[in-house]
Amino acid sequence: MAKLAPSDLAQVLSKLPKQVNENVIVGFETADDAGVFRLTDDIALVQTLDFFTPVADDPEMYGRIAAINSLNDVYAMGGTPLSALSIVCYPQKGDWDVLGQILKGGQEAMTEAGVAVIGGHSVDDKEMKFGYAVTGIVHPDKVVRNSGALPGDVLVLTKAIGTGAINTAIKRGVASRETEAAAVRTMSTSAATASKAMQKFGANACTDVTGFGLLGHAYEMAKGSGVTLNIVSNGVPLLPDVLELIAQGMLTRGDRNNRTYVGETVKIASSVLGEMQSALFDPQTAGGLLISMLPENAEQFLAEVEDSVIIGDVVAAGKYCIEVS
Repeated sequence: MAKLAPSDLAQVLSKLPKQVNENVIVGFETADDAGVFRLTDDIALVQTLDFFTPVADDPEMYGRIAAINSLNDVYAMGGTPLSALSIVCYPQKGDWDVLGQILKGGQEAMTEAGVAVIGGHSVDDKEMKFGYAVTGIVHPDKVVRNSGALPGDVLVLTKAIGTGAINTAIKRGVASRETEAAAVRTMSTSAATASKAMQKFGANACTDVTGFGLLGHAYEMAKGSGVTLNIVSNGVPLLPDVLELIAQGMLTRGDRNNRTYVGETVKIASSVLGEMQSALFDPQTAGGLLISMLPENAEQFLAEVEDSVIIGDVVAAGKYCIEVS
């Protein structure tokens, strides 16, 4: 399921009346991963919602990935998820056993995360969609936003990218079993461990890399923080066969939409191959965290979080929000 184009969505949101509420710590103004609402001096709610069409042939795995994708938004804010409501779009004449397996996979993932599924809502829809609204908590003074990156920070990415291209290839029957397995493995890996390490060692900013692609979410971080992000393309980890699949045309509409979203704010060196550029714009499902942190904190983080890598750094704002070499 293609998401609404981020540039169109941003235009609509910009026309909404401004909300004034002293307890809103994070709203939608900086396109962060979740909203944060202060309840007391020590507790704030973290709230998010996400759902999508199937990204795995196995119904239980689809449910699991949908759950993890939703939970990761809370983890990106430094929060602890507590409860969830399921969102089901399913054909009235569909196979109810399949729906049961989807719900089972999602609930098992939620249970493993210590999250209670306490209800939900369903509608009759010819196109299957599934996901969750998740509520968590965080200390108001310990919220990790996408808008706090500082010059001198390094950029850490916790997962390889390429799930959008691979999922397209799976639907067209051209992805190898090994490549499909690698994509499913990364999509079903929770950000909980990375989030705990981020809080332990300190982070200035964080965002969950999902539908807007690595560069789309990096753009939001750069814009919100008032800095420029330097990204070294050959340091960005890729899932197996991603460049080859992109060369075969395994792209989603998100590639074009995400390019439009960042517009002229991103400068990509001519030495970066076209396929790699598309990988950087590729929309992700349950992608990794992009974290801006001090170099010394990053060293400790990398030692504790498997597969995480440094992909660039943060400098004072220049002509572009992002420069890719």
